[in-house]
Amino acid sequence: MSADGAAGRGALVELLRSEDRFVVVTHEQPDGDALGSLVATARILAALGKDVVAVVGPADLPLPREYARLETIPLPTRLPDDVGERIAVFVDCGNVDRCPVAVHGVARSTVNIDHHHDNTRFADLDLVEPDAACTTEILWSLLPELGVALDPELAVALYVGLVTDSGRFMYGNTGGRSHLMAAELIGAGVEPFPVYRTLYERFPWAKLALLGRALERVRRLDAGRLTFSHLRRRDFDETGAVDSDAEGIIDHLRGVEETRVAALAREIVTGPDGPIRTKVSLRSADGVVDVSVIARAGGGGGHRQAAGFTTDLSEEELVRFLSDRVADVA
Repeated sequence: MSADGAAGRGALVELLRSEDRFVVVTHEQPDGDALGSLVATARILAALGKDVVAVVGPADLPLPREYARLETIPLPTRLPDDVGERIAVFVDCGNVDRCPVAVHGVARSTVNIDHHHDNTRFADLDLVEPDAACTTEILWSLLPELGVALDPELAVALYVGLVTDSGRFMYGNTGGRSHLMAAELIGAGVEPFPVYRTLYERFPWAKLALLGRALERVRRLDAGRLTFSHLRRRDFDETGAVDSDAEGIIDHLRGVEETRVAALAREIVTGPDGPIRTKVSLRSADGVVDVSVIARAGGGGGHRQAAGFTTDLSEEELVRFLSDRVADVA
């Protein structure tokens, strides 16, 4: 059942009010909007007096240091024993296959709250608002209807989702409502500068060393329309960097003159004994190219301006794949 529109929002509010037990989940390798939405939803439901558990995948802990301040609630990696009696709320999860927690088909019912325009609407009740800058913006807009007041912890969780998914308020999905939301959250106790410092600064030397490795390998292809770089596992091992230290590197690629699509590929280890695969992050530099189209062709998804996928292609195969797709959409 799609819950888009005022009537659907009403149905969702009624469900959240009337049910008593919930489990909240999000996508794998959660970013700021995913974690902010996860924590915010759990806090909202707790404020309504609900029995709520927020669950993450085992590989998603510990949280990246830039999101550590969001860990204000327990984040178990196992579903509660009574999951079959709970409503599962998926937040910021465009496709059920991206959820590392096997709750779909196990919970009594499912809810899907998201802003990805390519969301597959997989739940019993879907609220998908592609015009929202982030999923936390949707949650914030529901607060008056739910009768939940902001407190500093809830406000920070919502603000982290807003800042990160709007690209610090510079992506094309940033609208007037986003700034009204920011103003209200600041009024509720958010201090923008400390949040900014935690998210984007105070990084270790290893992160700077990793950036140096990526910049050494920058390749400009297709007359400069595609700017690409690649990080290998040994780059992380030799610099002492962790996977989350790659965050933000793609912004340096995106900012290069004449770039229309920026791509950063990095090798990742999939689980304790899993194979090494390549995670590809994409950014639209001109706001015109829809990089989610490229990501979907690679088996992933995302937004028009920020998307990604995971692949087993070699570096040269990946470069050819990206060049062909950029030629198609640019």
